[in-house]
Amino acid sequence: MIARYTRKEMGRIWEDQFKYETWLKIEILACEARAEMGEVPAEDLAVIKEKSNFDVERVLEIEETTKHDVIAFLTNVAEYVGPASRHIHYGMTSSDVLDTALAYQIKSAGEILMKDLLELRDALKRRAVEHKYSLCVGRTHGIHAEATTMGLKFALWFEECKRNIVRLERAIESVAVGKISGAVGTFEHLPPTIEEYVCGKLGLGAAPVSTQVVQRDRHAEFMSVLAVIGASLEKIAIEIRHLQRTEVLEAEEFFSKGQKGSSAMPHKRNPIVSERIAGIARLLRGNAMAALENVALWHERDISHSSVERVIIPDSCIVLDYALGLAIKLIDNLLIYPEKMKENLNITRGLIFSQTLLLALVEKGATREEAYSIVQESAMKVWADKGKNLRDELLSSASAGRYLSASEIEALFDGGKLVKSVDAIFKRTVEK
Repeated sequence: MIARYTRKEMGRIWEDQFKYETWLKIEILACEARAEMGEVPAEDLAVIKEKSNFDVERVLEIEETTKHDVIAFLTNVAEYVGPASRHIHYGMTSSDVLDTALAYQIKSAGEILMKDLLELRDALKRRAVEHKYSLCVGRTHGIHAEATTMGLKFALWFEECKRNIVRLERAIESVAVGKISGAVGTFEHLPPTIEEYVCGKLGLGAAPVSTQVVQRDRHAEFMSVLAVIGASLEKIAIEIRHLQRTEVLEAEEFFSKGQKGSSAMPHKRNPIVSERIAGIARLLRGNAMAALENVALWHERDISHSSVERVIIPDSCIVLDYALGLAIKLIDNLLIYPEKMKENLNITRGLIFSQTLLLALVEKGATREEAYSIVQESAMKVWADKGKNLRDELLSSASAGRYLSASEIEALFDGGKLVKSVDAIFKRTVEK
């Protein structure tokens, strides 16, 4: 289902055509480097550059016999190049090609994900500024607490998105490392200068030390960062799902003309995009776990990681690209209902001011324990009787009256003071 919506740029990176193009690029670059050392005649290099090609279907056909993808690829390339193909793959092992190409693919995919994150960051910033002062109730344990603003929710996500941008940047740098160091990483048949040349031309670093493979802690770090980004998207999605509940309805996914919410109930408007994002986050976490399992390989290498990576790395890049695209549209088009937020603020009939009242009593000389008891006694009456409100209960409380006048109590219910530090918070994040 996800593949049907995959944006073409990301999907192309993980197709056989792009992979084989990268393999061929690596092989030609290695020949170039050897030619500069005088090991490949200029005329043979010219033939290799001119004639090197492959056919995906032919490679797969040969692989049916060889049961080895790189050998099948090299066999097909040799069919195009002819005798000069003897220089191709000289002194190299399969993983020199596979791991260097994988690093290039991941780097290319990571750059697309970075563009997505930057776009999401900008969308979150825009909505944060738009709803900077839109009052709504804050909830802890799912229960009304004190007031906040919808803008602060967006600002929180904006700041987290910024951290994910830094994480992804570091992870791409860590994983964008190739190797052309031979069967066990000792450069027995090719000098390190070949590796430096090939990796440099591809925009990759060269692994300072390797075995037959680039070490998989690098890939595990990248996959873990993708999972963290997915968790952040899930965090946003779950909040929106809660806010869209019928009895809350402070925010809602955009519902387009002609869209249907249920095959049975025509009235339904469901948070399907947020639910889809939450599901994708589970995939990313599971794939990250598999990547961590790939770190420990036998001695200089086994292939227990290989089959896993062929699934988890492309899938995670593709689904995260998709999820980020969903999240950008979700945030851009999210419907916000300020009047409903105000209505919900008043559902508990003044209880959101309980700490303000407690502190006011303390400032007037009450002990914290006494102040807590005075406010809680009135608050419990409000919880028990929907016809009551906290202001009236405190105004009629003899205990509260010993410390606060009626006018002082009335003043404490001034909603304008609820979020007086919003500007200061925004200066530390969105407006920084």
